[in-house]
This record gives sequence, C-alpha cells and structure tokens, in this order.
Amino acid sequence: MRRQRPGAETPAVKEQARTDFVRDIVAADVEANRLGGRVVTRFPPEPNGYLHVGHAKSAWLNFGIASENGGVCNLRFDDTNPAKEDVEYVDSIQEDLRWLGVEWEGRALYSSDYFDQLYEYAVRLVEKGKAYVCDLSSDEIREYRGTLTEPGRDSPYRRRSVEENLDLLARMKAGEFEEGSRVLRARIDMASGNMNMRDPVLYRILNMPHPRTGDRWRIYPTYDFAHGQSDSIEGVTHSICTLEFEDHRPLYDWLLDELEIHHPRQIEFARLNLTNTVMSKRRLLELVESGRVFGWDDPRMPTLSGMRRRGYTPESIRAFCEMIGVARRDNTIEMSMLEHCVREDLNSTAPRVMGVLRPLKVVIENYPEGQVEELEAVNNPEDPAAGSRPLPFSRELYVEREDFQENPHPKFRRLAPGREVRLRYGYFIRCRSVVKDSAGNVIELRCSYDPETRGGHAPDGRKVRGTIHWVSVPHSITAEVRLFDRLLVPDPGGNGAGEALNPDSLKALTGCRLEPSLAGAAPGDSYQFERTGYFCVDSVDSSPGAPVFNRTVSLRDSWKKTLTSSAAGTSR
Repeated sequence: MRRQRPGAETPAVKEQARTDFVRDIVAADVEANRLGGRVVTRFPPEPNGYLHVGHAKSAWLNFGIASENGGVCNLRFDDTNPAKEDVEYVDSIQEDLRWLGVEWEGRALYSSDYFDQLYEYAVRLVEKGKAYVCDLSSDEIREYRGTLTEPGRDSPYRRRSVEENLDLLARMKAGEFEEGSRVLRARIDMASGNMNMRDPVLYRILNMPHPRTGDRWRIYPTYDFAHGQSDSIEGVTHSICTLEFEDHRPLYDWLLDELEIHHPRQIEFARLNLTNTVMSKRRLLELVESGRVFGWDDPRMPTLSGMRRRGYTPESIRAFCEMIGVARRDNTIEMSMLEHCVREDLNSTAPRVMGVLRPLKVVIENYPEGQVEELEAVNNPEDPAAGSRPLPFSRELYVEREDFQENPHPKFRRLAPGREVRLRYGYFIRCRSVVKDSAGNVIELRCSYDPETRGGHAPDGRKVRGTIHWVSVPHSITAEVRLFDRLLVPDPGGNGAGEALNPDSLKALTGCRLEPSLAGAAPGDSYQFERTGYFCVDSVDSSPGAPVFNRTVSLRDSWKKTLTSSAAGTSR
C-alpha cells in the first residue's frame, strides 16, 4: 500500500503561488478586462492514442490557469479524423485525467458536437469568396504550394465562382464524389512566407463512419479549421497550445476574423521532451502495433497509463511539471529529473519491506530448529505514524546472492567466508562454510548467529562492516519481479545521432522471495524494497497468490547527486 502524506492534497486542489509567462499574459488580460475579464481554457486531446506525460503538463497548465482565475476549462476531444480515432482512446484519456486529479465541468465536449456549425462557417467563407473547392490531388496541392524559398502557384480551380463552389461543396457533403477527388481550401495568399497561409485545406472527403455521428457526414473539417472555430463556439478566451502551433496562429486568427466571430487569444509554450523515451503518439503507436512493448500501458512507456502501472504517482508527475516550469522555447529534460521527483514522493509515503530478488539460502546452524521469533521492523522512518510490523525470523533465511562473495574484493563490505555482517532488524551472523553443487556453484551458506545482538546491536560494542536484508525461508512468499529501465538508449550504430530500443529495458526475475506481509498486497500498492528500489504491484498480470511487482525506480538518484555536486561546486 501507499500512505498519503499528512496534510497532503490531491493535485486538483493543491494551490501554490507560481507564475510563468503564460500565466502572466492571462493575468494581464484579466486585469485589463480583455475578453470580458473571463478565463475559459480548453484541453483538446485528439482521441488517436493514449495520453503521455507531456499531456499531463498541458492539462495541468490549462486546468490550473482556469482554476486560479475563477474560470472553467473544457475537456474537448478533437475528433475530426475518424480514420485514426477510437472510443478506447476517449475512455483512456478520461481515466488518465481523473487519475491526475483533473476535473472538468459537465460532460466532455467534442469537435463533432459542432459539425453543423462548422459546415455553416465553411459556407459563409465560400459566400465571401474566401474559400473554394479544389480538384487537385494531395500530391498536386503539395507541388503547387511551393517551398520555403519559392512562392506557391494558384490552383487552376481558384477562380471558380461563388455559385459553383457552393454547389460543389453541397455535393461533397452529400457524398457524390470519391474520397480524395476534391477538398475545400481557404483563399488566402499562395505567396505567403508562412506555408500554412498558402490556401490551406479546410474540408476533405472521407467516406467512412464517425464514432459519434455515424454515416451522417462524408466530409470532415481539418484540425486547423475546427480548432479555432470550436474555441469560439465554446467561448474560450485563451487557447493555450504547444509551439508546433505557433506557425498556425496566423491562420487561426485569419479564420476567426473573416468569420467575424468571438476571437480567443492563442498562446504557445514549449512541449515537454524527455531523454531516453518517445514523446510522439505516432511513434508510440508504432511501438504498440509492432509488439515491441506490451501495449499503451507498458510500464516502459511515457504514457500516463504506463506510468500508473509502473507505480508513478500523480503527485510526483505534478512536482516534476512544476519543477521544469513553462518555457518559451523547446528543450529536452533529463529523465533522471522525473525519476528524482518520483523518489522524493515515494520516499515519504511507501512502506519499507524486505524482498530478495536473487535468493541464496543461509542456514544458521546454532539457531534452534523449528524456532520462530518475531522481530520488529519499521514501516517508514520518514513517517512515524506508519508504525511497525512483525518480521518472522527462523533458522533458514534467504539473502541476496550479490551480498556474498567467496573471494571478496578489498572494498566489498558484505558477507564472505569468516566475515560477520548485520541482518537488518535482526542479528549479527558469521559465514562459517560454503555449500556448492557439482558444477562448483554456491548454493548455500552455513552461518552462525550471536543471540546477544538482537536488533542489530552488540553489547560489547563491536562493529560490523555491512548490513544486508533477508527473508525467512518458510514464511516468505514467491513472486515475479520485473526490473524496468529506460525505453531508449543511444543507437550504437547511429554515431550518436539517434536512439534505439534498450535491449535491457525489461528483465523479468522469477522465484523472488518476499516477506510475508506482502501476501495481501493489492494491485497498484507501492513499496520500497529495502536496499533495492521502489516497486508497485502490477495491475494487469498479478493474481491472488501470484503477485507481480514492477520496479518503479531504483534507489540511486543521479539527479540529486548532480544537484549536490553543482551546489558543492558553487560553494567552492
């Protein structure tokens, strides 16, 4: 299980004094009574994939700004392309947002709610001579558009009359034409330095049913056309987007001005880019469809469902997003910073337990056979209210195989022949002999214990070089433990120019032995395996009596080490 910190609040209600350039713009608009002094934002995911951590940053920005200004934020699905959308994605997006602690007023909205109004807007543009039906193919449109250094050329259909365009548009809507044979384009400027203003496509023919409108429509608006007009219909005041939409803002403004409707203000901020992972839904979908990951909720994925399954918490993701802030220009954030935030959160909330991942049997020869005693183990030293638990101790134990070396190197501080170590919460033990199989592999250690050292302290004051964790053989439970690592690593064949799938991103260990308190662990519960890392009970593959634990993150915090080193360097 995972305890909530005393006084902790959910991300949705947690209020902090914070600012950034987007908030500053919104605050200035409110103070100047622009846009009526109201604040209405929207979070507009396209239902063609699962949300990832970058979407969490955007959601909290949009919902946060609305909440801080007494406004509202709409959840609106951009469902303008039925070829790529699925109800599964709609459901997963809402589930992920609720998990984050994000709430929206009323029902979720959809661009398809406005298909009738959007079509009327298209007709209005045609009537004003600002849009026309074009018969060029997609390849021809691309060719006519020109390049960044050469202006485009007018379509031969650009001079069609208003009457002909209205007739063709109506017939497109009625489904008279084949898919790809005609589109509706804005009539703007084929010589514009902004490629998005060179007569962009507003409607295209797609002869396929829509998940919400069925077979009613044969033409569908493009995102560029639906985006601003949907904002206007909903009374959005601030349309907060990522930087890839900066070059689309002139088109956003042009359409709203030509239609003479409510005009929200579009503001762009830098999207979140993380090292060692993929932040493109298209590439994430490729990983899923190719079978290189379990699915969208694979714990290696940067999706919110994957992070939740791995044991990441909403609080840690929120802390990460606040730490990196809202930037004006694209940059790439180290994955270690996110992992640091996860550790910081789990350190104060996750109960400590003992788990031996690669067991090596220990027999304490001078401990009475059949005897069992209960030792007291602290649940979380960071939280006194967490209390303690009984830990059974017996003659036969399991310790980590890596905690023993038959021929120890000089800096090795754990168990070795003739060496004494402390068992966590237990006794001092000394290795007396080693048992090997026919191949020469160590399979068992024969040890003795000092009964005067219960609790890990010697009355005579002697010290030992190391402390190791353990579990009782007859009382421990068996589990599978999955060790996850970064999804991507530098491509060894790419001369450092790209990244490749990490072949060690998943290691599944079977036959791990865990302390008996974990027998009742429920899916989603988080724990710190002492000396090993933070782990979460898998919500998909676990079953009663056969738990599967996913490593959320290791104990080693490279980001904290970097901060400490930087601070030390500054002080010098």
